[in-house]
Amino acid sequence: MELQLNTNNKKRLVVGMSGASAAILGIKLLEIMKEQPQWETHLIITKGAEMTITYETGYTLEQVTSLADKVYDIKNIGDSIASGSFRTEGMVIVPCSMKTVAGVACGYSDNLLLRAADVTLKERRKLIIVARESPLSTIHLRNMLTLSEAGACIIPPMITYYNKPLSLDDMNLHIIGKILDQFGIEVPGLKRWGEESSI
Repeated sequence: MELQLNTNNKKRLVVGMSGASAAILGIKLLEIMKEQPQWETHLIITKGAEMTITYETGYTLEQVTSLADKVYDIKNIGDSIASGSFRTEGMVIVPCSMKTVAGVACGYSDNLLLRAADVTLKERRKLIIVARESPLSTIHLRNMLTLSEAGACIIPPMITYYNKPLSLDDMNLHIIGKILDQFGIEVPGLKRWGEESSI
């Protein structure tokens, strides 16, 4: 297992993208994080997410991976983010499929994304699950309850209307703003309740 020292004093955020719909949310989050000089992103993409990126967006896989500071092979379960001694501020799985939800909830760490999420929970770091499915079955709900009880924060990508979105980009930005709020990261242009805008 390769351990890395954080010599640049940047905060680390692990970003997982799994095969649920809404790949654009993970991409836009990476784009916003690219503009955060005090942060670096560590990206893991599942095969399902690779397919969804191609199917749903105009981005290539290479364009998406270029947005991250470091990209990991999902099969390399011994890489640095598989260890609790690799310091991070936490992890976001966006979007998060129900298969990935189930894997994390059961501790079934058979790939690096699932192992990184397991490490995040055991180290009591922030784990944000952007669960994407509709309708939700009882199994889905039970798995998400298990994750919530274990300390994860579940943020389904729910459309908000009070901010009067004019486009899909507006809606995506609002969801990403709610995700990054969990790490104290301000998203420019985010419209909050009771405020005209937030810069």
